[in-house]
Amino acid sequence: MFKKGKFILFVAVAASLFMVSNVHAETKENAPITYGIQLLEWKEADKVIPRYSKFSIYDMETGKLFHAQRRAGSQHADVQPLTTADTKIMKEIYGGKWSWKRRSILVLKDDQVLAASMHGMPHGAGALQNKFPGHFCIHFLGSTTHKTDNMDLSHKLMVYKAAGILKMELDKQDPNDTVRSFVAGMKEQDNTILNHLSTEKLDWRAALEELENVKLFKVEETKDYQFETVLHINLEWQLYIQNEKRKSEMKRLTLVRTSPIEPWKVLIDDEFFPL
Repeated sequence: MFKKGKFILFVAVAASLFMVSNVHAETKENAPITYGIQLLEWKEADKVIPRYSKFSIYDMETGKLFHAQRRAGSQHADVQPLTTADTKIMKEIYGGKWSWKRRSILVLKDDQVLAASMHGMPHGAGALQNKFPGHFCIHFLGSTTHKTDNMDLSHKLMVYKAAGILKMELDKQDPNDTVRSFVAGMKEQDNTILNHLSTEKLDWRAALEELENVKLFKVEETKDYQFETVLHINLEWQLYIQNEKRKSEMKRLTLVRTSPIEPWKVLIDDEFFPL
């Protein structure tokens, strides 16, 4: 398990310690730093942090570090903060309020650094004396939720973000998946995802401050887009807005690109904002 004082030194020498390909991750200042980060599939990550193992969690956005223990989980890791002090740090990462929102993290175990994603909502059972009422979940590439056999899209994007390949993966998407990823970015209020996929650079957290959640029910997929530079895609979603009833509606998003070989962007105009 990593000690806080040793983490900076570890980062400095990480590239020489790991026999893996270096990738670039973005810090809270948005400056790229090279780490020896491993983008492991769940079946391999499961072996690195087996049940009852202890490790450290580094939040990519805030730069805060806390310690944790895996207690259970077969499709992903069910984890608890190790101590009351670790619970306090984790809650600070979430702005003092527990949340289901996904965050990109690094899992630090012995001499390995793994790209991962966590949410911040205590649920289920907990066994440690840490003032954390339950456990939270950590997902790696290929992890699945209890409800489905597929990886949660928001978790996947956050794992890509932790590994430093998010923008590259977003640029590969077809227009239908671009819409899904954009809505996932709205759900997580993630500036990196939304600003990369949209035509406008905004402070999305401020713009979507009252949006507590968004559920995407349907995307009317388009197939004939190879030579198009403008597309209109209809979707059905449900918005959860502070102090209001759930709002279900059909929405039409406009996607644009400068040429057939460029990635798709969501056109942001006065008609877009859902609130």
